[in-house]
Amino acid sequence: MDIKDFLDQDQKKDLLRLLTAGSVDDGKSTLIGRLLFDSKKLYEDQLDALHRDNKKEGHAGEDIDYALLLDGLKAEREQGITIDVAYRYFSTAKRKFIIADTPGHEQYTRNMVTGASTANLAIILVDTRHGVITQTKRHTFIVSLLGIKHVVLAVNKMDLVDFDKEVFDSICKDYKDFVTQLDIPDITFIPLSALKGDNVVDISNRMPWYHGKSMLEFLETVYISSDRNFEDLRYPVQYVSRPSIHFRGFAATVASGVIRQGDEVMALPSRKTSKVAAISTYDGDVEYAYPPQAVTVTLEDEIDISRGEMIIHPENLPKIDRHIEADLVWMDENPMDPNTQFFIKHSSNTTKARIDSIQYRIDVNTLEKSDVDHFELNEIGRVVITTNKPLFFDPYRKNRNTGSFVLIDPVTHNTCAVGMIRDRFTGKELKVHITGTDKEKIVQGESLIKSKERVKRYNQKGQTIWITGLHGSGKNELAYSLERQLFDLGATAVLLDGKSTRMGLSRELDYSPADRAEHQRRVAHICKLLNDQGIITICSFISPSESVRQQVAEIVGSKKFNLIYFDADLEFCRKNDEYGLYEKAESGELKYLPGIDMNYDIPANPELELNPAEKEKNAQVVIDFLMNRKIFPVE
Repeated sequence: MDIKDFLDQDQKKDLLRLLTAGSVDDGKSTLIGRLLFDSKKLYEDQLDALHRDNKKEGHAGEDIDYALLLDGLKAEREQGITIDVAYRYFSTAKRKFIIADTPGHEQYTRNMVTGASTANLAIILVDTRHGVITQTKRHTFIVSLLGIKHVVLAVNKMDLVDFDKEVFDSICKDYKDFVTQLDIPDITFIPLSALKGDNVVDISNRMPWYHGKSMLEFLETVYISSDRNFEDLRYPVQYVSRPSIHFRGFAATVASGVIRQGDEVMALPSRKTSKVAAISTYDGDVEYAYPPQAVTVTLEDEIDISRGEMIIHPENLPKIDRHIEADLVWMDENPMDPNTQFFIKHSSNTTKARIDSIQYRIDVNTLEKSDVDHFELNEIGRVVITTNKPLFFDPYRKNRNTGSFVLIDPVTHNTCAVGMIRDRFTGKELKVHITGTDKEKIVQGESLIKSKERVKRYNQKGQTIWITGLHGSGKNELAYSLERQLFDLGATAVLLDGKSTRMGLSRELDYSPADRAEHQRRVAHICKLLNDQGIITICSFISPSESVRQQVAEIVGSKKFNLIYFDADLEFCRKNDEYGLYEKAESGELKYLPGIDMNYDIPANPELELNPAEKEKNAQVVIDFLMNRKIFPVE
């Protein structure tokens, strides 16, 4: 056989992804090391390193410590435990393998979840001296949670109990009694000694009562093809390929189902339909594609499809919803803040999401459920999540690729949680936690949202920027420019000026001193409401009376009121009067214009005093003021 034939044959081998889990010192790394050693899948330099390290750091006495083949971190070598997820790749004549050796400590639950996320099969090791313990149950629960359908309970260290069948049978019974609570359809029990090599690669003659397969033989023959979903076409578009004006293809990895040339397909969310014109790969066009092939699909019709959208068969739609119920594993060292608006990465789609409700936290050791208001590192529970735009998903049990997601912290961009979607959530059962104190606040008209929660959500403090000055001084130009720049910077601000508010809020009032004071009182109350909601208000009013400005400050709250004065003399304002109000006031057509027939009180202590001639700089001066006072942004 030449090298090309060999590579072609190797390429066609089935791939089995598996993980090992168990308590500390149950022999996970030793088992994998023994598999590699006995199946003669090690290179000479690896063998030399194994023998060299065994003399210095081995923990197996006179025997070779095969765990040294996997424990790569210095901390692991020193402590004799697995901390990180160690991946090993090898193949036999029948199958290729990717093995994830996951840590046994409870504080490394997130590491185990990472290793299990893509696995088809899990090997859970049990020490014959200890039997089924808390860690065994915890690892089995996580395996069940992540939808792994094949589990091997490897009853290890049989040599320490003289290969006693009764010990093996007792452990199997205890495990069966526990696993009936979980959804694992295929469980196999294998007695072995990883250190001595019994039933690892070859059947041991020291356990004649065992009539099953060795570990390697089982791994080579376990049937996993039916685990893949070939029924529901899910093609989440990752990239739109446009190498020329004559080609427009949609590149993606087939998540599930089979897509064929000539198939009628539908694009979500537009629901427009077309037919598959071609399926392209690096090696040329193919007639069909299936998971996990990465291909480029071209359609007969011009349909606007972008990254994050999905191609499906029209008669087989996924669930489409913004409200989902999911199992969540918290993976961030920082505790969960339920008020954070996370990014959710689902398939090739990314959008914002919030956690509406934590239904319960589950104790992975006892399976007991408890009410909590947040999750800590490695904790698992069920939540209700709402996304900004709909997701195209299937329940995780039906389709792992379209039923899983990650939550990303919006500040650090770290992956803080992984989730498995159970189904859509209608909202009918969503718990609303209203305490006695909350009811009292509702009666008093007080919000149930704390000010600091709003500050964290908007990254700003609710404040009023009150701009005063004569008509024509440039107040409105500054106000509108400031609103534009704050919006571009990500702030949430509302602009209020005389023209907009008098069209509705105060349409019955004139410009007399009494009505002007009433108008400004009304605006002040609006500012207070908006500030209490965490929103910045920008107000542009002549507001000529010092006493009325003080009243506005009292209504808004002195700590939230920021007065900005435009120091423009009457001559400057006349030149900038675009409405001709000064001419009308001087001719008697208009009454109550400050500076003409009504006094304007110059502010005694404004926060800022601006020169109207420097209008190009004034907006930045105000923004610098907001930043220095940590009004926006607060960080």
